[in-house]
Amino acid sequence: LFIKELEVALEEDRADIAVHSMKDMPMTLPSGFSVVIVGEREDARDAFVSNRFGNIDSLPQGAVVGTSSLRRESQLRYARPDLEIKGLRGNVNTRLAKLDAAQFDAIILAAAGLKRLGFHERIRASLAPEFYLPAIAQGALGIEYQSTRIDVAAWLVPLADENTTAIINAERAFGRALTASCDVPLGAHATLIEGGLSIDGFVAMPNGSRMIRRSMTGLVAEAESLGVALAQMLIGEGAGEILASLTRHGADAK
Repeated sequence: LFIKELEVALEEDRADIAVHSMKDMPMTLPSGFSVVIVGEREDARDAFVSNRFGNIDSLPQGAVVGTSSLRRESQLRYARPDLEIKGLRGNVNTRLAKLDAAQFDAIILAAAGLKRLGFHERIRASLAPEFYLPAIAQGALGIEYQSTRIDVAAWLVPLADENTTAIINAERAFGRALTASCDVPLGAHATLIEGGLSIDGFVAMPNGSRMIRRSMTGLVAEAESLGVALAQMLIGEGAGEILASLTRHGADAK
């Protein structure tokens, strides 16, 4: 709804541009809008925040961990089924306040958000993508504008980051191919490697009972095709069944 409000402002010429955290952007933009990925990507990892413990491995059995993300929850339950995962809502300040009020033993937040808000000292450990994949496009910023505004497109050219654009395009293509939404536990993380691009992706059941994770490498120029190919690989190995079961569950809930 917040993104839609900004898009209405663009349509009504009350704004020339809208700046977004790319992980919050729909995988498919509405007709008439374009996005330029700007600046180097901030830390894409999730952050472990706790007043008592140093990392996930140090949490005792039954420890209460707060997160609002099904993606994080599914990976935590897969790795540490002994933990108690509870929902955590609100802005960053609210979530930190709930931790400080001892409602949780630890909480998981995006490292980029904490760093941009000046809370980098609250990060006790970063969750390595080798074990915990971040949200699609986490840590990247984009500027949205009306596609017809050629003048605005020209303004944004100096701000675009070619490398970040390639990895974000790969991740978002992966998400589109899997019809990603906030209700689907999946994640992806692309990086530039010597001579090309590598992308890891996963789809899981919310309770962590099943996870399908694979990786692929390819050419930077084929970033979007690589994301789609990885999604198709996961679908071929059972991700489609997971997504179908989640769709049925959502329909039943309604």
